[in-house]
Amino acid sequence: MDPVQSSGDASPANPQPIHRVQQNVLARGERWLLDRLCARMPRWVSPDMLTFAGMIGALAVFAGYAASNLGDGWMWLAIAGYVLHWFGDSLDGSLARFRRIERPRYGYFLDHSCDGLATTLVVLGLGASGYVQLEVALVALAGYLLMSIHAFLSVRVMGELRLSYLKAGPTELRLILIAMTLAMIALGPTPLVGLFTGFDFFVGAVGVLLICLFAVQTASVARKLAIEEPAVKFR
Repeated sequence: MDPVQSSGDASPANPQPIHRVQQNVLARGERWLLDRLCARMPRWVSPDMLTFAGMIGALAVFAGYAASNLGDGWMWLAIAGYVLHWFGDSLDGSLARFRRIERPRYGYFLDHSCDGLATTLVVLGLGASGYVQLEVALVALAGYLLMSIHAFLSVRVMGELRLSYLKAGPTELRLILIAMTLAMIALGPTPLVGLFTGFDFFVGAVGVLLICLFAVQTASVARKLAIEEPAVKFR
């Protein structure tokens, strides 16, 4: 998700500028909205405050899903959490760049640390609900973590930070999860096959897709690096 206070311009391992690759469907419209929100943000609001707000949103998502065992109405807390998480996670780095107060190494480290924790909370929340089996949710978490590893390695060896894959980024993913949560409210946790609901199959499919995408992207980057750095032949 959008790097906090750094815009992905540098990393501890690579002080050189990093090329941001963001080709998601909503990128242009989202940038237009974020620029206007930054221009209207009160001076007392800092990027770190927005980062904290984003983490509160992730906790709300976890709490909403976990509490859904007590009633579907708690799902609305999860939906509100997604909105708050988008607000904080998307605006913290944008505000730092708008005010020209970036802290590249600090921002890079804090942002990706918070991303990992926030995603873990979301996935564990899904697994704690009665809609998705924990084992299935963990497959999706494994896929996310593998793609994160790929992104971090690409920064080091390629000098680029990919923020989207298959025309989708964090914002599109949040919208998909919100739509899935609305479907949970409407349809309930009705088993489809054995103990597994339709939401199990959806979340599991997303996890498998991410794992396959990791394998494809890894092979692609490795092939490109092999061409750029041919093996030395000894006589």
